[in-house]
Amino acid sequence: MRKKRHEDHDEHVDESWLIPYADMLTLLLALFIVLFAASTVDAKKYEAITRSFEEVLNGGTGVLESEPSVMKPEDDSFVGLTEEIEDKEDVEELPEEKDEEKLEEDLHNLQELKERIDQYISKQSLDSYLQTSLTEEGLLITIKEAALFNSGQAYLTNDAKGIASEISRFLVTDPARNITVTGHTDNKPIKTSQYPSNWHLSSDRALNFMTELLKNSKLDPQLFSFTGYGEYRPVASNDSEKGRTKNRRVEVLILPYDVEN
Repeated sequence: MRKKRHEDHDEHVDESWLIPYADMLTLLLALFIVLFAASTVDAKKYEAITRSFEEVLNGGTGVLESEPSVMKPEDDSFVGLTEEIEDKEDVEELPEEKDEEKLEEDLHNLQELKERIDQYISKQSLDSYLQTSLTEEGLLITIKEAALFNSGQAYLTNDAKGIASEISRFLVTDPARNITVTGHTDNKPIKTSQYPSNWHLSSDRALNFMTELLKNSKLDPQLFSFTGYGEYRPVASNDSEKGRTKNRRVEVLILPYDVEN
């Protein structure tokens, strides 16, 4: 009977050591997976991983405190991943590049339009009355008062209607552009039954000129607006007649396209 009991005792071997052994294997497996995945990380990321594992291992020190070494993958899998990330970064920059290209192309188109208008002005000998300039806001056409209105009036002369008709042809673009028409006066006050102030006079001049432009059926009225600034946007000093003449004007602003559209 004693012998039989001894044999029963031998069959139940203590296997509690398997638990910490399995835990250690799990930690080692996790370590190798993370190291393999982080084979191309920089030193800061490696140090962060090191600290994480030291915390798991009760703040101990050991092999993880050694200088990080770069593990080179056997194949080009990580290289391909890096290139893919770089490609994605390039894609993110593409909208800005496209916006810049659109802006440059639009400015080129406005410059060409300016040259065509300048040719018309030169051909019709209107250099003293019409001017064009390419600004940050767009292509600006400036028409002096003398080419459009009689003094103190807002109704266009017959010659002015011809000028408006010619200018309207240049405003037909594809796609259509937004157009702003503004009226300006000098600082001499006006007070009549029809125009109690320069605000009224400049506004009516801008409205009447815009109305004449829109007689061109190819233009979209929804893209037009007008404003009267009175004497408050001078381009020259009002202390001389020459300066006041420059200030009495109508401006047509051809706006650039919105690059976001």
